[in-house]
Amino acid sequence: MSSPRQRYRDQVRAEIKEAALAQIGQGGAAALSLNAVAKQLGVTGPAIYKYFGSRDDLLTELILDGFDHVAAAVRAAVGEGTPRARLHALAGAFHGWALAHPHVYQLLAGTPSPGYQAPPESVQRAREVLGPFLPVFAGGRCGPAAETLREEMRRWVEEVPAVAEWVRAFAPDGDPATALTGTIMVWSRLHGLTSLEVQGQFAGMGHRSATLLTVEMETLADTMGL
Repeated sequence: MSSPRQRYRDQVRAEIKEAALAQIGQGGAAALSLNAVAKQLGVTGPAIYKYFGSRDDLLTELILDGFDHVAAAVRAAVGEGTPRARLHALAGAFHGWALAHPHVYQLLAGTPSPGYQAPPESVQRAREVLGPFLPVFAGGRCGPAAETLREEMRRWVEEVPAVAEWVRAFAPDGDPATALTGTIMVWSRLHGLTSLEVQGQFAGMGHRSATLLTVEMETLADTMGL
């Protein structure tokens, strides 16, 4: 059990992150200011630095939290059914989370501020988001258009032990290279569609985003022989 002091510290950190997300929601990552957060919380600027050493430290924690939250949303969508049905469920969960938390999604999908360097830990958190997609594609069959990518994924698995371990953890059965091929493709399609929508690029166009998402996943399922 944590001490009263630690519980107080955790509460203050949570309040700081909540205030920071509100700022980002109003003006993007560029609007984030530790002094403004301090003012909103009614404390002095230096007091914030007891909890976060810098603006980038705060951004990093928000990003890691964001990956954890979207990973939880995707995991919650894991279920039974055909690979094609599971693909639609997972993609819908990712897309739905992003639309419900657009300012957090943009932190994950882009560079929050000039010169910001995401920590290596963010790679592992991102892989947790993608992990549930791996078994969906592991039993698939790459079409001719995806064979070059599959060969690159095969070399990636062979050359990077951490990648091989990641794939085995989520998809112990099936072909790792095929699993990665489909997962990389779904990642690029989801980000492309979702980023355009979050940025308002679909405004004035005649389609629903859900319809386009369905089409993208159906064509990907065809490509991967699901």
